[in-house]
Amino acid sequence: MVLQRWYPFGELRRAERTVNRIRRGFGESYVGNGATQDWLVPLDVVEEDDQIVVHASVPGVAPEDIEVTIENEVLTIKAQSAEEEESKDGDYLVRERRSGAFHRSLRLPDTIDTEKAESSYKGGVVTISFPKQEAKKAKRLEVSVAS
Repeated sequence: MVLQRWYPFGELRRAERTVNRIRRGFGESYVGNGATQDWLVPLDVVEEDDQIVVHASVPGVAPEDIEVTIENEVLTIKAQSAEEEESKDGDYLVRERRSGAFHRSLRLPDTIDTEKAESSYKGGVVTISFPKQEAKKAKRLEVSVAS
């Protein structure tokens, strides 16, 4: 007898994936009502000593096709990748590589200076760095021993 960890929602998630696969149609790209849907850009947000750094994966997108904006303390990353021509040599059995419109919005904390933000692109990852505001950095107080 093999002991297995029981995950109560595992069966529900498998059923949901199956229903979504059937709804999309086997072998078709992510479509809804005949049009390609936007999908979210995966992010990592890292807090370093004096800054907040956002890493956004946008594989297959040229840097000139990426738009990064900050408005009302909201960071928005938008991109458009070129649609691939479908091969007529065979039918897709699995098609997971996405193309089309990418987007992601993220509310920024008020402790960063959006005016001094910097962005860069390398290897399909957009990196945006926000320095922390001097006035809003945590202040460290020494605890003195009362005699």
